[in-house]
Amino acid sequence: MILKASIILIVVFATLLAVGIPIAISVATASILTVLLVLPIDIAVFTSAQKLVTSIDSFSLVAVPFFMLSGVIMNHGGIAEKLINLAKLFGGRIPGSLAHTNIIGNSLFGSISSSAIAASTAIGGVMVPSQIKQGYDRKFAAAVNIASAPTGMLIPPSTAFIIYSLISGGTSISALFMSGLVIGLLWAIAIMVVSYFIAKQRNYPTVTKDHSVKPLKIIIDAIPSLLLVIIIIGGILSGVFTAIESSAIAVVYSLFLALVYYKTLKIKDLPKVFIQTIELTGVIMFLIATSALMTFTMALTGMPTALSNLVLSISDNPIIILLVINIILLLVGTVMDIGPAILIFTPIFLPIATEIGMDPIHFGAFFILNLSIGTITPPVGTGLFVGASIANVKIEQVIKPLLPFYIAIIVVLALVTYIPSISLFLPNLLDL
Repeated sequence: MILKASIILIVVFATLLAVGIPIAISVATASILTVLLVLPIDIAVFTSAQKLVTSIDSFSLVAVPFFMLSGVIMNHGGIAEKLINLAKLFGGRIPGSLAHTNIIGNSLFGSISSSAIAASTAIGGVMVPSQIKQGYDRKFAAAVNIASAPTGMLIPPSTAFIIYSLISGGTSISALFMSGLVIGLLWAIAIMVVSYFIAKQRNYPTVTKDHSVKPLKIIIDAIPSLLLVIIIIGGILSGVFTAIESSAIAVVYSLFLALVYYKTLKIKDLPKVFIQTIELTGVIMFLIATSALMTFTMALTGMPTALSNLVLSISDNPIIILLVINIILLLVGTVMDIGPAILIFTPIFLPIATEIGMDPIHFGAFFILNLSIGTITPPVGTGLFVGASIANVKIEQVIKPLLPFYIAIIVVLALVTYIPSISLFLPNLLDL
């Protein structure tokens, strides 16, 4: 019966996804059908409802709608241009300067907005046409924008790490944030190195120095936006507020910037901002609830233990085991969004990682890194589709230019996977 239930769970879930049913509905339907098969109907209905409700009854999840609201405010706050000007200031004299500006801009805006798609759209929407106008290859410009967009998903504040912290049983959010900061910067640097060599080989122009532009003014204009990240990280590390409380601070500060300092948002625009936040939060919360139900269903059928035994039976060498997990997660990331993937696969792979002596912070870092890579890989990577659309190129046209960037990102993944100190040294240094 247990084996039959496991097969039904997998088959129903995969079938519903294949025919285009939204992932949360697919997860809930497959889980409920499986629970009904294993338990009596009255117990199955009660237990399923209980899991759906209790899974989102967590104080840690308060941070999700607040960081979402802060990101939406920032997206409407017109800060992208200020960050682009700042990025030009730092990357302006390097070969392929506009590409580097795109990368730096995506990293800055992505961390503030907590969205790879928002970064790719806001920064790439300006920088890709600029690169093309200056003689850069359109496909190269698209590849740079796509490859650098997910860096903001790793640099704090990151909702992905908050969700992982909840599902992993309370791994320190502060430590995960610091780990993500290092990994996100490594990713951005790797993309910049590849861009440098390609731009130098193709003799792409640098930004012509504009003597009318005052660097000090550009920095002053951008500092208030960047202070959001500094306030959050500084407040958490100094103990002024917790990682959860920092989400509320982020909202207050974002509102101050958009309404008072930059004056790019008006009071009459706030209902639209709140509605968009409610919609985004509702989707995430429903995903968390249904994924918790699937986690319970998998535990009921013994799937995590079976998968754990299967992976561990392949080899007793941690290097091989981590390689297998990496391959699986990379494949998962290509077909599933990062949110549900965290919710479904953390309970499966975290016990395996613990079994081989892996620190939960280290595992969380390479776990989220794997899934972030999936957002820009075919066939379903949303970042890939958005980036191609912004540059007005077909998906198949941008895959080849992306290959050098994929290689650089995989090198970063390998380093993070097999050198724990990369993701742990900053949390350990700060005693988190």
